[in-house]
Amino acid sequence: MEDTVNAGLPGHRLLRFLLVAAAVSGLDQLTKQLVIANIPRYGQVKVIDGFFSLTHLYNPGGAFGFLAGGANPWLNIFFLVFGLITLVLIVYFLRHTPDTHKYLQLALALVCGGAVGNLVDRLRFGQVVDFLDFYLGSHHWPAFNLADSAITIGVGIFLLHLVFKKIPY
Repeated sequence: MEDTVNAGLPGHRLLRFLLVAAAVSGLDQLTKQLVIANIPRYGQVKVIDGFFSLTHLYNPGGAFGFLAGGANPWLNIFFLVFGLITLVLIVYFLRHTPDTHKYLQLALALVCGGAVGNLVDRLRFGQVVDFLDFYLGSHHWPAFNLADSAITIGVGIFLLHLVFKKIPY
């Protein structure tokens, strides 16, 4: 009986993982750079009036404004360390994920790409650029970015895998 968990990463699996993670972090950084270059800080471009705007914000906290309320100088260090630990855990999980679990591998790549995208911001700015702003009237969802979206989708797939033990592929 063949062991489906690999101690190492076969080339095709590692390449697929790196391509997805690089695409996520690259698109995240590209969109953030476009926002920085074209929308003044705190500026807003209404895309769908009363529902969606592109808004140039900086978030010192985590995804969707988590812990963003304080002006603690250690917050950036906390999120940098948390991001690095996340990357180490992703590599561990990827190395122990069977080849048959393609969606779980995708989830790990999405989280990795998103974590890298936000880590780059923390290293460059000490906070994260957010720009996707959804709202209904005066009720706003906290602004976010593509990295946050990828992390959320990746974690969702990961949780589905944990609940159902296997995602159909």
